[in-house]
Amino acid sequence: MTVEETLNSLKRGAVEIIPEEDLRKKLEAGRRLTIKLGLDPTRPDIHIGHAVVLRKMRQFQEFGHKVVIIIGDFTAMIGDPSGRSATRPPLTLEETRANARSYVEQVSKILHRDPERFELRYNSEWLESLGFKEVIKLASQLTVAQMLEREDFKNRYTSGVPISIHEFLYPFAQGYDSVPIAADVEMGGTDQKFNLLVGREVQRAYGLPEQVAFIMPLLEGSDGRKMSKSYDNYIGINEEPAVVFKKLMQVIDPLLPRYFELCTDLEPGEVRGVLEKGGMVGAHRVLARLLTGAYAQELIPARLDRAFYEGLGYSLEAAGHDRDAGSMEVVRQAEERYYQVAKNIIPEDIPIITVPSAELSGGSIAVSRLFTLAGLTASNGEAKRLIQNRGLRIDGEVVADPNAQVALERPLVLQRGKDRFVRVEVIPDSKR
Repeated sequence: MTVEETLNSLKRGAVEIIPEEDLRKKLEAGRRLTIKLGLDPTRPDIHIGHAVVLRKMRQFQEFGHKVVIIIGDFTAMIGDPSGRSATRPPLTLEETRANARSYVEQVSKILHRDPERFELRYNSEWLESLGFKEVIKLASQLTVAQMLEREDFKNRYTSGVPISIHEFLYPFAQGYDSVPIAADVEMGGTDQKFNLLVGREVQRAYGLPEQVAFIMPLLEGSDGRKMSKSYDNYIGINEEPAVVFKKLMQVIDPLLPRYFELCTDLEPGEVRGVLEKGGMVGAHRVLARLLTGAYAQELIPARLDRAFYEGLGYSLEAAGHDRDAGSMEVVRQAEERYYQVAKNIIPEDIPIITVPSAELSGGSIAVSRLFTLAGLTASNGEAKRLIQNRGLRIDGEVVADPNAQVALERPLVLQRGKDRFVRVEVIPDSKR
């Protein structure tokens, strides 16, 4: 493959490459490049929005380059202000490292982990011992006016929302991460553009060639808003396959082409074929099958290739080897569960919760207490509110009375909403 063909392949899906000509020159040099991504471990999980950048890094690996994942265990104690309307509460070093352990497991679903193409670092390695003299040197690279050009800082400043001085240090700390590893390319979403460009300034100050800022789009949540757990439009790559499948089936129609482009390896012509041949329902099903299979626990690293696509008709013999066959079986079960729930059929594979007999009075228990013990509601009050809104069921029947008593003479299936089920049964005193 020529340099131009490699560059065109890498450019697919990117928002901006700054400067593109520098990337071309680095590729023409014919050496292995160091591709950097900093992860801020403020939460213990990665969603498919993060996977957009990670999948592009995997593509760099396929072309023979090395990716370096930098866990921002030190910078997380500052808190990344990017896109924030208020100061983010800092985390302790212990909290960031606990989250980081989960990150390492999850990035392994996407990236090759052989040492020639992968390296994991923690920025506390160099930032914890950085002297105040170096901090001053870093801070001298930009003016206050330049910092206030950032949209999030500008909005907070004009609105009178406080900005702490330590927040100005975050871009410099992230930029300094590019110095000890001599990054050739730094990856990030559009919200990281400012930080990536600061990295170029910092490298110049330390006499290093400037990195290329490789900017990928931010993937919207399934409802079109920012992907967030608080909006319930978040799709975690470590969630149960049935949950991933369901959430992907709920992606709004206008976003389907974008999800195919950023989350799969299908070519544009193939995406058009999927959308035209099966309509929106069929396209949702293809997307859900592909990504559920890609992030199934059995599949490390993620397979998003031709052979796997062609096997998604569930002809397991066509898969080629056991790992693909096992993943397709996971997908098949997730899809079957999705349609069972859609038809109001109670799935068989639901968790079993036992209720101590001490919780019963005369063989019965308050319905609100039962749902709370089963973990389907956070409190008795929440259970009563959901019952008033017809949101809870027992054995498929809507619970109408929030003050009802339920006899636990046999196992019961509790249900919240359309797809959350628990089977409850009593632990007799003799078994306790």
